Amino acid sequence: MSPEPSAKPSGVLELGSRQRSQAPPPEIIWEALTDPYRPKGRQWLTLARDEVPPRILESIEPRLVVWSSLWPSRPNDQIRFDIAGDQSGSMLRWTLLSPDDPPDRALLGHLRYRLNFLINGELRLSFGQ
Repeated sequence: MSPEPSAKPSGVLELGSRQRSQAPPPEIIWEALTDPYRPKGRQWLTLARDEVPPRILESIEPRLVVWSSLWPSRPNDQIRFDIAGDQSGSMLRWTLLSPDDPPDRALLGHLRYRLNFLINGELRLSFGQ
C-alpha cells in the first residue's frame, strides 16, 4: 500500500491552483515532473532569468510531486502537483503554496501565469497536446 500524499500543512496559504487534462498516463506525467531535464526525455522546463531549477521535496509515484520554489525572491513557496488517471490520460493539478505572506497582486499574477504557462502550456505541448 502506498503512503498517502501529505495534506496542505496548517498555516500554509494556497496562492493559486489550476487543473487540466494531460494526454499521457500518470506515470509519464510523474516522470516528466520529477526529472524534467532527463536525457532523451521531452525538454519542456525552460526557466526565465528570475527562476531557478526546482528541487523535489516530496514524491509519491505516480500521484504526487512537490517542488521547491522556482523564484529565489520567494524561497519558502512550494509547488504541489496532484496527478490522477482519467479516461483519456491524466488530470494534473498544480497548486502554489506558501507559509509566507502573499506577494503583491502584480507578482502573484506573474507567478500564477508562469506556472500555468509551464505546466498547461509547455508540458502539454511536449506531449503533442
